[in-house]
Amino acid sequence: MFVSLIGTWIQATAQSWLVFQLTDSAFLLGLTGFLSYIPVFLFSLFAGLLADRFNKKNILIFTQSVFMLLAFLLAVLTQLKLITAAQVMLIAFLNGVVMAFDAPSRQAMVVELAGKEKLFNAVALSSLAFNSSRVLGPSLAGMLVAVIGMSGCFYVNGVSFLAIIIALFLIRLDNNAKVVKNKKLFEDLKEGLIFIKSHQLILALIIMVGVVSLFGTSYVMLMPVFAKEVLKVGFKGLGFLMSCIGIGALIGGLLLARLGNFQYKGRLLIITALIFSVSLVLFSISKNYLLSLFILAISGGASVMAISIINIVLQTESSDEFRGRVMSVFMLTFAGIMPFGNLIAGSLASIVGVSWTLLINGAICTALFFIINLLYPQIRNIR
Repeated sequence: MFVSLIGTWIQATAQSWLVFQLTDSAFLLGLTGFLSYIPVFLFSLFAGLLADRFNKKNILIFTQSVFMLLAFLLAVLTQLKLITAAQVMLIAFLNGVVMAFDAPSRQAMVVELAGKEKLFNAVALSSLAFNSSRVLGPSLAGMLVAVIGMSGCFYVNGVSFLAIIIALFLIRLDNNAKVVKNKKLFEDLKEGLIFIKSHQLILALIIMVGVVSLFGTSYVMLMPVFAKEVLKVGFKGLGFLMSCIGIGALIGGLLLARLGNFQYKGRLLIITALIFSVSLVLFSISKNYLLSLFILAISGGASVMAISIINIVLQTESSDEFRGRVMSVFMLTFAGIMPFGNLIAGSLASIVGVSWTLLINGAICTALFFIINLLYPQIRNIR
């Protein structure tokens, strides 16, 4: 996964710059982000049902293979200079469809591989792989574009999927069984939603994820605009900005792994969520490149710690029968709501500018986290 994710971040960084280069529009950059994640909103609940019904490993082999084919398609179109903004958006949408079916199975498979007693460290290691790649990928993209061009970045991503496909074929997982298979799909879906609604802690954590997705994560999508118009550091500077988010996230993941299955997870969750939202406000008013890099590192560390804790608690609080559906709702709120946040942020940025947009979003996150903390005191008591 680590090798594959490096390629994914290389493509994501190059793709965002390509869209901004083709359109010079913050709105269309936001629209591309919207199209990348709206399929998760549309299909992830159904994908969770599949994860509970069928072999997760086989689902992942299929989805990763399709990811690879789409990366090669984007590479060929770019190399032949046939690429248009509309084509990039279409491929982004198709990648989103695949991600909708990939993520619930991948998330739910972690506990089957590691067991509940080692789940905390397993999620921490998975987070380390994700965020280490986020450090390397964007900075490599900045260098690779100069050497092999945009299309070369997309080819590199396509090849990188071979690593995870080969790994999946090598995995032997006897307990990757079909849990639900004798009920209608809508009955299964209804049961999963009732399970979440009846567990106030799970419901509260999913609401927190929704706040982050709607108002907190759009700053990453707007980063090319910050790099070009606010900080004036160009594509290479964009790579370092994205890498600093990853460096902070990597440090946050290392801290979580070092803490192990510690007490007072709820208190740390609240603290890191508030640090993340305040860091958005600080980044929005910063005009200094080095200070912005530091703030982004803080933001990356706080966000990965908060989301990782939520991920772990959701998996441990869910029964085996419902885990795929709970993680599909997690992905629905984490990645499925994100496109609406991207679209709102892109539209607002075209009117008031990216700095004001991020300032407003950061202030909203801060206020909502305080309210959630007051309404759901059980979050503070998570052990």
